[in-house]
Formats: sequence, structure tokens, C-alpha cells
Amino acid sequence: MTATMFDKPAVEDRTTSSSPPPLRLQLAPPGTAPALIDGAWWPRSRDLTAELPALAAVLDPLWGRITHVTVNPTFWPVIPRRVPVQGHVVKVGWFEAEQDPNKLLLLSYTAGRWDLLVIPPETDDVTAARLMTAAADPARSLTASGLIQEAELFRITAEAEAAAWDSARETVWDSEGGHDARRTSSHRPAGAADDRVAIPTAGM
Repeated sequence: MTATMFDKPAVEDRTTSSSPPPLRLQLAPPGTAPALIDGAWWPRSRDLTAELPALAAVLDPLWGRITHVTVNPTFWPVIPRRVPVQGHVVKVGWFEAEQDPNKLLLLSYTAGRWDLLVIPPETDDVTAARLMTAAADPARSLTASGLIQEAELFRITAEAEAAAWDSARETVWDSEGGHDARRTSSHRPAGAADDRVAIPTAGM
């Protein structure tokens, strides 16, 4: 199983009105040792009919014509039997227990098989970029779901650390009189008289 890197594996989403959005794909470098994953694909939806043509258009020249793909139906609500792509048709199959739900398996009639991590379409940019880098790392060793779990753990840990930092900063601020100072400056005790004193007018 070999892998290649697409020249522009953009995670960015910049588009123009006259051109389609760039394919969000990153592949392991050429000559990389075989691994469980050959790269990552970040589709914009879970619609295989809409998403596969752009993927096949990029991979056909690199890996030979893609003729079959398989998915796990867990995350794909509709699985078409065939998807028309540029110049040919890709047959689509599925395996439930046998295939990682976060993986897309691709078969080429000339060159063999490749496996791509499928990054969930709703993933935020930072996490997607991290997953793409990890999936294309020559030292990669995790499965598709392993990469997803690792990224989720990283996200949860980062959020917890950020919350802890905010809490610590708030504690320090309080210890230095922050809340007392704010309370004194922004709240007047109930029933307190205004500092201004009315002066009776002579003759009244």
C-alpha cells in the first residue's frame, strides 16, 4: 500500500463564485512505509453522490482510476450503489462490522487499495488540521477511529486547561480585591443618600 501527497492539501475553505471549493485532502508522502491510513479526507457533507466525484478527480491521476469505494454505514445515511465521476462510474459498497466507521476504503483497478481517514464534516478547522497532519505523518500508526479519539481527547484536554487557567486567573484577581473593588465602585448601598445636598433658597 503506497501513498502520495496531493500538491495542495488545503484545509482552507476560500472560494470564489466561479470556481468550486478546493478539495480538503492530505495524503502521506510518496515512498512512505505502509500504514493503516494513507491520509485524510474532509468532505463538506455526508452525501457520497455529491462528495465522491471531486475526490476521484484528484485521486485518479495519482493512484490509477478509482473503481470501488467502501464505507461503514454508521455515518453515511444514504449509500448509493454507483456514483458517476469524471469519465467513469465508481461502485460503492459497505461493511458494518468489518470496516472502521471513520474510514473510506478505495480500490483502483491498476494499483491496489488505499485507506483514508474521513474527518467529520462538522469538525472545526483547528481539529481538522490536526487530524490531517496526523493522518499524513510518515510515523503514523493509529487507525482512523484511533486518530479521531486522539483528536477528541486533545480537544477536551485543551478546553479543560483553558477553563482551569481562567479559574486560576479569577481566583488571583479575587484575592487581590478584584470583586470587592468592583462591588464598591459599581453598587451603592440600598437607601444611601445622594452626595449632593439641597440648599434651601432664601426667602422660601
